[in-house]
Amino acid sequence: MKYINLDASIKESNSNFLKKFPPFMVRWFEKIIHQDELNRILEKYKDSNGADFHRSIVREFNLSFEIEGLENLPDNGKCFFLANHPFGIIDGLAITKTVIEKYGNFKAIGNESFNFVPNLRPYIALVNPYGSSSKSYVTELEKIYQSDVPITHFPAGKVSRSYNGKVQDCEWQKSFIARAISSQRDIVPFYFHGQNSNLFYRINRLRRILGIRINLELILLPHEMFIKRNQTIRFIIGKPIPWQKFDASKSHLVWAQIVRDHIYTLPHCNP
Repeated sequence: MKYINLDASIKESNSNFLKKFPPFMVRWFEKIIHQDELNRILEKYKDSNGADFHRSIVREFNLSFEIEGLENLPDNGKCFFLANHPFGIIDGLAITKTVIEKYGNFKAIGNESFNFVPNLRPYIALVNPYGSSSKSYVTELEKIYQSDVPITHFPAGKVSRSYNGKVQDCEWQKSFIARAISSQRDIVPFYFHGQNSNLFYRINRLRRILGIRINLELILLPHEMFIKRNQTIRFIIGKPIPWQKFDASKSHLVWAQIVRDHIYTLPHCNP
């Protein structure tokens, strides 16, 4: 079964730019994203969901996790579990697996690309990162915020890029601050060590130099996942930040950047 069908997705898209790709280029892209292997894996684990699916994928890629600060996970899971976003897929897998192993459940704020993975659909709170979300998305999100379920989130909204010669997140979106206050959720910060391959950042730089607005480098994210096979993913969990911290002394946007900057200090703090 084809869970991921790039050719069909391009034909159904609203992008005239993508529809102009010749067939040989589409086939090349299918190889870059490991389409056949991804479909094989999704078919292999089609009956796995939740924690079972996460464990299966970790075994499939022979990943190991080196976690510092695991004791900082609070007993009450009604929190936002936030992280920097250096990898794009593996960091999402790592944070959600950690949360679900501790609390037995989770919701991840993500975009519609997760619809390609049926095993994850029940665990994704969908948003539109490129515009306003539909009324149904907003209604469902509000229910999730007010529930007790743990929520994982990458507030940058996109994978880290190279800015000023350093691989890091862009400015964080501010919405999680308002949601933390309104739903009384503490924030648990995660910091992931590492970055994607140099090819990922070279394509990003070239695209910006040429003035191409479509994020061509994103097509490499499945490739980045496969080259991390057999690796150890290292990350740090910081102490929870009480939601009461976010008072009116600063704007939500400023508070969001303070949390972002705090996460980048975690590797330099004493345990």
